[in-house]
Amino acid sequence: MSNASPILSGLRLRCGKCGEGKLFSGYLKLNSECPVCGRDMTSADTADGPAFFVGFGVLILLAPFLFLLPMSPLPTGLKILSFVALCVVLIGLCMILLPVAKAVLLNLQLHHGAEEVTASDIKDR
Repeated sequence: MSNASPILSGLRLRCGKCGEGKLFSGYLKLNSECPVCGRDMTSADTADGPAFFVGFGVLILLAPFLFLLPMSPLPTGLKILSFVALCVVLIGLCMILLPVAKAVLLNLQLHHGAEEVTASDIKDR
């Protein structure tokens, strides 16, 4: 068992500790523990972070096309077809990148021991 890079392991959808075990049992359903090294996966929660980063990144890439398409000199039928194709690309990119973003963020959380802040943590400051 080597201490794998959390980012590189996340890009491969693997455990950040051993670099071998699969993180997901389904599309976005996490295993409760790593099938290879037994690392507990339930202590980390990525919440909406992966969806935000993926959505934001994909929209930055595709927004210029979405804004320029209505102003293009194309016939209406071709504009509609182009808009539908752009939507398919947008949804496809999000679906492909979401598990990768979730895996990277989860591995980083577990690697750095990040936990949810409680009221007692705030009072201690």
